[in-house]
Amino acid sequence: MIEKIKVKVDGREIEVPRTMPDPISGKQIPTTMIQAATFVNVDVPHYCYHPKLPVVGNCRMCLVEYGTPALGPDRKPILNPDGTPKIAKSPRPAIACATPISPGMEIYTNTPGVKQMREGVLEFLLINHPLDCPICDQAGECKLQEYSVDYGQASSRFVEPKVHKPKAVDLGPRIVLDDERCILCTRCIRFTKDIVGDDALGIVNRGSYNTLTAYPGKAFDNNYTLNTVDICPVGALTSKDFRFKMRVWFLKETKSVCTSCATGCNIVIGSREEKVYRYEPRQNDAVNSCWMCDAGRLNYKWIGREDRLKEVRRRNEKTVWNAALNEISGKLKSAAAGSVAIVASARQTNEELWLLSKLKAKLGALSDSVPRTGEADKILVSADRNPNTNGARLTGMCFTEMGNNLSQIANGISSGKIKTLIVFGEDVTKHGIEAKVLAKLETLIVSDILPNATTELAHYLLPGCAHAEKRGTFTNAKGRVQKFMKAVEPPGEARAEWEILHDLVFNVTGQDGFLTIEGLFNEMAKDVPAFNGLTWAGLGDSGATVKI
Repeated sequence: MIEKIKVKVDGREIEVPRTMPDPISGKQIPTTMIQAATFVNVDVPHYCYHPKLPVVGNCRMCLVEYGTPALGPDRKPILNPDGTPKIAKSPRPAIACATPISPGMEIYTNTPGVKQMREGVLEFLLINHPLDCPICDQAGECKLQEYSVDYGQASSRFVEPKVHKPKAVDLGPRIVLDDERCILCTRCIRFTKDIVGDDALGIVNRGSYNTLTAYPGKAFDNNYTLNTVDICPVGALTSKDFRFKMRVWFLKETKSVCTSCATGCNIVIGSREEKVYRYEPRQNDAVNSCWMCDAGRLNYKWIGREDRLKEVRRRNEKTVWNAALNEISGKLKSAAAGSVAIVASARQTNEELWLLSKLKAKLGALSDSVPRTGEADKILVSADRNPNTNGARLTGMCFTEMGNNLSQIANGISSGKIKTLIVFGEDVTKHGIEAKVLAKLETLIVSDILPNATTELAHYLLPGCAHAEKRGTFTNAKGRVQKFMKAVEPPGEARAEWEILHDLVFNVTGQDGFLTIEGLFNEMAKDVPAFNGLTWAGLGDSGATVKI
């Protein structure tokens, strides 16, 4: 049980834990003034402080005034006539990011003295800062802009020439550095060293000529470099991928989940006019804290590819959804037991995999999913490159080790036992079911997003959606069920796979009862033991963990 102590922030008394977890080691360390202020939603401006990084206290923007109970000669608190402790105000301010709280402490964040200190700090920071806000990628997200408006002076007293530093420095394959904009907060240095374990960045030179740089002769290149763009409070570090592409105030922000591996990092998709411009990490301490890897962050451009599948096709001829689904339903209803097989991607949602499991049960179908593996790291990247392997297992699409039944499906097609194959989201020609084997099928039903060798052979081709174009849930490597929202509209006639499968399941099995993704999830949660008790609304923005 962590002890709580009483302090006052701007006259409001609160109880605050005496200690809080260190962001790096996890050990309990004394709670600071800036942390105490968050309990009453008081914003103490800061640059160098970040709640997930070690404290250095070098920007001085978080200076506040404070007082502690006055003690008499007997070392006991001196009381006011009304019995309250007399507060002795400190003659000097303190940096709120690094000063521990103590019982009875009073913290003052909006006094005239504090206002004057903030103005002074901002004046020093702006002395050599370039006036290039109109062309700066950070405009709209810049703490120097915001704090200058909120806490700065209306005019500058500085008339001397500014110190010039390197601009548009190629710091690494994904990062551009503008040293003139850098305010030396060292967030990027601490993140790279203490979170990633790559001591690649540092400060060189002295005084006004301090500059941020990478280790001599080395490029700033690890799989987490773009996080430094997120945490840079100014426009010193910018992403080559997003640089000069879009003003941030034009972007629509949508809460989603990264699909590059089984970690399921929470993200925000930035889009405008049905085009995705960037992914950014969204804080979820149960999954990814507030970081994400560069590979996952940049894995979005395929969504807008020109060769996206956009038409419903029957034997290479364009058709319409109703006609295609009615024909497919008729073939499935008349199929003999055991003559149908299903290959479902573990990149499909829980809801889609559950609907496929209903078809599997009705048709007595053999099923499997394709495993994807890669090298894991000790930070966020999982060796499982599928975002929903656990979803495939929990919903009943894969009871055995994933991929074990693919050869059996291929043999069944070759022998003539399996006459119909349903493929969702996979190019099975790359996973043991060759094109010459697929040619033996009476019916090949394929739903996918991008063209491949399997879609070219499909008798029925049903264009599907990227996760950014629909809503649904994934179950990550640790069993956390997380929902994602729709950011952009799908191209052409493409439809969310759960909508396609809803119609097929209804036509083939008669099961209905859900017209929305919310209703579908709640129906699934009742049916799948691991999801029992979950509701779409109950997942919230951070998800819920189930037993796997």
